[in-house]
Amino acid sequence: MPTLNITLAVNGQVQSHEVEARTLLVHYLRDHCGLTGSHVGCDTTQCGCCTVHLDGRAIKSCTVLAAQAQGAEITTIEGIGSVERLHPLQDAFRRHHALQCGFCTPGMVMQGIDIVRRGRGGDEAAVRHDLEGNLCRCTGYQNIVDAIMDYAGSAAGDAAVAVEGRR
Repeated sequence: MPTLNITLAVNGQVQSHEVEARTLLVHYLRDHCGLTGSHVGCDTTQCGCCTVHLDGRAIKSCTVLAAQAQGAEITTIEGIGSVERLHPLQDAFRRHHALQCGFCTPGMVMQGIDIVRRGRGGDEAAVRHDLEGNLCRCTGYQNIVDAIMDYAGSAAGDAAVAVEGRR
C-alpha cells in the first residue's frame, strides 16, 4: 500500500506522520497523534462521535482521508479544554447533566461549539436540527440542547462566536 507523509497542525502543534494513503483522519488522530477523544462509532458518518474541527468547521473525521486534510488546522476535544480548565461548553454539559456514558460527548461538544460559532445556538429548533447527525443512546438529547443553548447565551459563548467568526 502506498504511503504519504501527512502534516497537520493539530491542537496548535505540528504533527507529521507517514501513513497509508487510505488512512482516515480519525485514525490519523487516534493512532498516529495519540489523541483518542475522537471516537470511532460507525465509520459511515451516521453517529458523529468522531466530530472534530477542520479549519474551524465541524466535520466527521471518519469520512475524511488524512491526505485530504494535508496542511489543515485540526482541533480535537483534547484541544479545547483540560481537566483543570474545562471549555465553557464542557462545563455547561457538566452543569446540565448532558452526558451519561460519555461515548458521544466529544463529538457533541465539538458540534455544539460549531453550532454556536455559526450563531444558531439560541434557537432550540436550530440546535436540534444541527445535532441530527450526532447520535446519543443515553440522554434523550434535552440536556444536550439545554447545555448548548446555555453556552450560546453565556458571555463565553458570545466571545467564542466572535473569535471563531474571524477565521
